[in-house]
Amino acid sequence: MKNQTFAAVSAAAVLGLTAIVPVPALAEDKSAATISVSEKEPVGRYLADSEGLSLYMLEADTQGVGGTEAVSTCSDKCTEEWPPLTTSGEPQAGEQLDASLLSSIEREDGSMQVTYNGWPLYHYHDDKESGDMSGQDVHDDWGGWYLVSPSGEKNEGKAD
Repeated sequence: MKNQTFAAVSAAAVLGLTAIVPVPALAEDKSAATISVSEKEPVGRYLADSEGLSLYMLEADTQGVGGTEAVSTCSDKCTEEWPPLTTSGEPQAGEQLDASLLSSIEREDGSMQVTYNGWPLYHYHDDKESGDMSGQDVHDDWGGWYLVSPSGEKNEGKAD
């Protein structure tokens, strides 16, 4: 593409023409992730993304508190079932959340994963609509998964 573009511009310059050179589309920049509080019985209040999709923590992860850096243990096949919540900017705290508990960590692939109270945050692949919480209290090959409360702790409520 680079050589073709140069050739097109050079030919146009020699002929005194204006060349219209195709420009590759720029990658769309994701906006910063925004975290909010949702509420649904019987679990009560929990974290959700800007589209209302539930956010989970994995007990096997390392919580980043007291000088300990947060570490995500979910990679490869795990991320197919539990996609990390990533951001391209500083994550934003919605109403009823403590913005000082919101941060991010760099994943092995270079993406930035959002954390809350030091816990890396994830979606669950079976949650398709706002209010879905089918990942609550799931125990699988990677460990126990829980919704995250607004205080940044695991929500131990039982989902329907």
